Amino acid sequence: MNRALVRWLTGLGLLLCLGAAHGFDLMQELKKAAEQELQKPGKSAGLGGYSEEEEIAIGREIAGNLLGAAPLVKDRQLQKYVNNVGRWVASQSERPDLAWHFGVIESKDINAFAAPGGYIFVTRGLYQLLGNEAELAGVLAHEIGHVIRKHHLKILQQSQLVDLGGKLLAKQVGSDEKIHNLIGSGAEIVSRSLDKNAEFEADRIAVVLAARAGYDAFGLPEVLQEIGHSAAGDSGSVALLFKTHPHPDERLTKLGDAVGSRFDGLKGLTLDYRFYHLRP
Repeated sequence: MNRALVRWLTGLGLLLCLGAAHGFDLMQELKKAAEQELQKPGKSAGLGGYSEEEEIAIGREIAGNLLGAAPLVKDRQLQKYVNNVGRWVASQSERPDLAWHFGVIESKDINAFAAPGGYIFVTRGLYQLLGNEAELAGVLAHEIGHVIRKHHLKILQQSQLVDLGGKLLAKQVGSDEKIHNLIGSGAEIVSRSLDKNAEFEADRIAVVLAARAGYDAFGLPEVLQEIGHSAAGDSGSVALLFKTHPHPDERLTKLGDAVGSRFDGLKGLTLDYRFYHLRP
């Protein structure tokens, strides 16, 4: 059996307890969802043959430059909490052993970013929009989806920052400065528009990963609805998000078509009581 599928099924302990009343039918539905997700194109860990070390080096450079523009919120408890949630959700993916790093950055914008190698950031503006831990898990799971499918690395490759053989051009000249110059500000790369299908794929992955982790699978859809409502009153805070992502209504429609009623009978946790409320 596919190793990722085994991990998917063995991570369902909490979910099966929550849905025990549904018995065999629930198990069959979840197994079917896992198999369909794993059978989609682009599920392999590799892209162009480059190493994980190279991927992490690229992501570290991008993350460093992004933090130079928008530093982490100075709240240790917050950062620890977000890392704990993020790493638990990431452990349900096919890349559980990647050195994942999560953080909340100082920005009033409503957005989240992922960089190759497992570097994921949520803005203060988006975090303050969240109402429970399941919603946070859904947001982080979406960004985790970008990392495990290497969506931003594909952008770099298309931009010829990574050659067709998958080797970092900067490595060929052996200079960290060259890596910096080739990647640029970092913030520009993570905020660039991905293909719409990449965003839709990350949304589907987010629902699956959140459910695997024992959360309410509809945490991300709830956030998308809230973002849609926020846009009506304050378009400035979501300007970049709408520039680089499909509209929440379109994402919800695509996600609804893909998921259907598969998770309707599954009662995951929202963990409102455990959600860390950020000080104003």
